[in-house]
Amino acid sequence: MRDREDKAGDLDRARAAVAAWRGQNPEGTAEQLVADIGCQFHLDYGVVLRALLFAADRHQARVITGAAGSAGPGRARR
Repeated sequence: MRDREDKAGDLDRARAAVAAWRGQNPEGTAEQLVADIGCQFHLDYGVVLRALLFAADRHQARVITGAAGSAGPGRARR
């Protein structure tokens, strides 16, 4: 998808849709996400939806494990 085809607010709308979908489908896969909500976005937006799901899951994992904001072992904070 070319950047000029992306409408203002599409990314924010996708973030909200992915978060809502994850709330309703805690064990759902990225493929299920795209199948369920992909039709609400540009045809080539599947990769963006998958990336947003990955980011949301990573953030949630850090919150649950208490790792939010930590650099991890062997990694320096910048």
